[in-house]
Amino acid sequence: MLASLAPILADLPPLWPTQASAQAGPIDDLYIFLTVVSAVMTILIFVAIIVFAYKYRRRAHPHATQIEGSTKLELAWSISPFLIMLIMFVWGAKLYYAAQNPPKDAMEVFVTGKQWMWKIQYPDGGREIDELHVPVGQPVKLTMASEDVIHSFSIPAFRIRHDVVPGHYDSVWFTPTKPGRYHLFCTEYCGNQHANMIGWVDVMEPKEYANWASGGGAQGTLAEQGEKLFQQFGCSTCHLLDQQGRCPILRGLYNKPVQLNDGRTVTADDAYIRESILDPNAKIVAGFEPNVMPQFKGQVTEENVIQLIAYIKSLSPSTPASQQGVQQRPVVIAPGATGAMPNVKSPATQEKQPR
Repeated sequence: MLASLAPILADLPPLWPTQASAQAGPIDDLYIFLTVVSAVMTILIFVAIIVFAYKYRRRAHPHATQIEGSTKLELAWSISPFLIMLIMFVWGAKLYYAAQNPPKDAMEVFVTGKQWMWKIQYPDGGREIDELHVPVGQPVKLTMASEDVIHSFSIPAFRIRHDVVPGHYDSVWFTPTKPGRYHLFCTEYCGNQHANMIGWVDVMEPKEYANWASGGGAQGTLAEQGEKLFQQFGCSTCHLLDQQGRCPILRGLYNKPVQLNDGRTVTADDAYIRESILDPNAKIVAGFEPNVMPQFKGQVTEENVIQLIAYIKSLSPSTPASQQGVQQRPVVIAPGATGAMPNVKSPATQEKQPR
């Protein structure tokens, strides 16, 4: 009989998605632990309710028994749940800390959410829509922004999900471990075509990925595209690279502390640079006057901002090469596989016209 059920069981969907990233296994282990503990506690509680309801049901002429209590029992049912909850907390906190701290050699890819598509930008300048190509075994950091409403970037097979909120950057990282093609979704309702905001992640072997990445030429790296915008908008008039001008020097700025005129100190990270581009008067650097730089909010897209940030990063030698947007992706190691990624991979991955 079991043999006859085998084909039916084989056609049933799995209980959870494929584990295709280094993060998936540990997250599933915690999920299973939480589920088992919850199930055991639920069973114990309902069994106790049934037993007590039967044993202490109403009877005629009962003889009451005085219960004095038990200190040991009270300590046991207080300490045991505390220890279980402490295990859950430490376990979850460890996974959360790991999720918030990508390795320094992670390849950075930029993702922009827009109704109703995911725009992907690679450090070498290549772009895709609703398609993400990554090599197996290489940590990948996604720096994400939204152009309109709140979206949520989710790849179930990698066990990652992160809200993408307008107005600031969010990031998430993963290390793919299994070659294949995996769904990505928007899991935050974002309009009447929310269900169509889906895409694919292609995880490739290093040699295959190298061949894919060397298929053509993009219009310069992200940093080179950012430099063109820098010149186009006239930024170089006031932001001199090696000497003081009307605005702060940008060389070596990225990820360094910046003293503001109100006495505060901030770090010149992606979020700070983005804010300074869109709203220059939000944080005035000490020693400089407000209203010198024009606001670019509404004049540049999130993709333009990402390109400008990549250029400013490239001016800081301490920035990891994988995050500068000025070199080939570090995992492209196949012999003879050189060159930048093509601007468009195939008709299936061409950029959609804005809706």
